[in-house]
Amino acid sequence: MAEYTEEFVSIQTKTRIFIAEDDARLANLVQAYLQRHGFETCIEENGGRVIGAIHGFEPDLVILDVMLPGKDGLSICKDLRPSFEGPILMLTARDSDIDQVLGLDYGADDYVIKPAEPQVLLARIKALLRRCNNNVQASIEDKNDFEFGRLKIQPSQRLVFVDGQECYLSSHEYDLLTVLVKNADKVLSREMLLNTVYQRSYDGLDRTIDIRVSHLRKKLGDSTENPRGIKTIWGKGYLFVTEGWGTVS
Repeated sequence: MAEYTEEFVSIQTKTRIFIAEDDARLANLVQAYLQRHGFETCIEENGGRVIGAIHGFEPDLVILDVMLPGKDGLSICKDLRPSFEGPILMLTARDSDIDQVLGLDYGADDYVIKPAEPQVLLARIKALLRRCNNNVQASIEDKNDFEFGRLKIQPSQRLVFVDGQECYLSSHEYDLLTVLVKNADKVLSREMLLNTVYQRSYDGLDRTIDIRVSHLRKKLGDSTENPRGIKTIWGKGYLFVTEGWGTVS
């Protein structure tokens, strides 16, 4: 059963973190650590009850374990994403690349590999919340649309169109695209992209940016085998090509 840790009045004034985790020791450790840092928390251990509990608690961010009884975390993420606008942070197994790929594909904003250290979770949580706040401010300040042939971006509403049709992007996919667009025709390293979009350092193994770029190419109609709009520059990073988007069909 969902565990609410503070009175309703307190919930109104604190950032709320929902923890979906069936490992009681880890969940309680994370909860205690986040509470010490000023967050309001809620724990749910059964996957079948997570979505209902999230809508009842109305968190600012969700921590979602992949392996949950009742309903797995990947399915929850996929079903939750259309109705939940806040960040989703997945907890994945150390040796499960497929969970990490699917989590991002289903709408997760980031992932942490278990066993998760509370300090690492806290750093990722703060980065995700900071990015969300920055997105709101950027949307208010940036009024100029970007147009490159078939591709149009409206920063004021965080909308993307391909051939006049709206293209749904996850929050991080949109952020990555705008970083590439604002540095069009410049090669951007994985280190720079990961630090800018996720506010973390590149360890040489992190595949997050590569996965996001692959998703962007598919959604924007760029070729995955011979991309013309977002090119891979081997050993250096990625390049957004202004002339690579053709003309409006």
